[in-house]
Amino acid sequence: MKTHCQECGGRLTEDGVAYVCCYQCTFCATCAARHTKTCPHCGNELVPRAKRNRVESAIAVPAQAGWAVGDWKIWLASAAIWTFVALAGTFTIWQLYRGTDKPMHFLTTMALQMSQTLMYIPLTPFAFAFAIRYPLNRNTWKRRWLLYLGAGLMFSLVHILLRAATPYAIWDSKQGHWVSALWDSDLHVVHIRWLGLRNLFFTNVVDDITGTFGPIVLIAHAISYYRQYRDREVRASQLESQLAKAHLHSLKSQLQPHFLFNTMHSISALMLTNVEAADRMITRLADLLRMNLESAGTQITTLSRELDFVNCYLEIEKVRFEERLTSVFDIEPETLDAQVPLLILQPLVDNAVKHGIARMAKGGEIRITAYLEDGDLKLEVRDNGPGLEESSPARGSGLGLKLTRERLEVLYGENQSVEVTCPAEGGVSVLVSIPFRPTREADGKATATESAREELQTRYA
Repeated sequence: MKTHCQECGGRLTEDGVAYVCCYQCTFCATCAARHTKTCPHCGNELVPRAKRNRVESAIAVPAQAGWAVGDWKIWLASAAIWTFVALAGTFTIWQLYRGTDKPMHFLTTMALQMSQTLMYIPLTPFAFAFAIRYPLNRNTWKRRWLLYLGAGLMFSLVHILLRAATPYAIWDSKQGHWVSALWDSDLHVVHIRWLGLRNLFFTNVVDDITGTFGPIVLIAHAISYYRQYRDREVRASQLESQLAKAHLHSLKSQLQPHFLFNTMHSISALMLTNVEAADRMITRLADLLRMNLESAGTQITTLSRELDFVNCYLEIEKVRFEERLTSVFDIEPETLDAQVPLLILQPLVDNAVKHGIARMAKGGEIRITAYLEDGDLKLEVRDNGPGLEESSPARGSGLGLKLTRERLEVLYGENQSVEVTCPAEGGVSVLVSIPFRPTREADGKATATESAREELQTRYA
């Protein structure tokens, strides 16, 4: 972490405001504002630097770092591309001259193309890294076009010198063959042919800048913009994920006190009339809270654990209602290991107790059913109470159903549904449909037998 502003040299504290670009150029708030939150070095956006005490909560997004000259991928790509171009040019020119009065020898044609084209291999990584490090955009192009022109000239000069060192640099009309512009192969001494170098410069400089350096710069900018777009997508995806998690946590936090307050209300109702029953309810409530604490921080559980939680909650309500409440679990064994949202059944059961069983003098029954249908997990909570009035909040606008719907929308989008119906035989039915997703431990398990189904009925009797 840099401790001084790279513009004014002012000291930057760890807990102070500082701005950085993707190359970790660091500026104080004043200098960043003077440059309109744009790095004067690379032209990229300046963003607030994360403080040390916020590192754990920061979104981990890959930094938009520049390509290093020593990156082997660039060198490999440069060698492969220019070798292909050299070979393609060799065959093209050789075929072209075959039909003329002065055909060129294939090896001579290849040597000429290699001396011209392969010299771009060591220059391409430098040009690529330069374009990435000093990008052109609407904020920087006015002051950088001269820089790019100078870089293009330097690119051409180095290419010409590299080509001049090869044995096929220029044509020597006196000797009748190709020679190097920097070396005398007969005397094995340095021999600079200035006229040949001048001709090489004027015949190559325009093509080098517009036909080679320019396309390299364009490709570098295209890759850089793609990486920035990809990083923005990653950042947006992570922000969306964090927002969804925060929303789910908020909804779950609202559900927990919802059932807790209802349970405490039930205990309070018995304290003055049946202390022994109230004591049993408190014991059950302790078991319920322990199960809730064991699932703290999680959003997804198995249907088996969710049924254990609901069964514990119903045991509390049975102490209050005694013979007025019975529960029936009709659970297909293959659904027990399905992944379900935590507390998905409890608010539905709570509604069934509050708006169904509590309004009956005797014979109240809550039936919980779980089965598979067309690849979806169906969860139904049904009571045999007097049903719902049109204005009843349990018809769909109550807190429990509202939170359940919101949680399912966050988790599954449109691949879920919650249907509240009043069957003809009476009571209320709430049917939840979500995608069936077995836990990893359940993958590959065989379908349970009828004896396992009976064991489930005994377990939740």
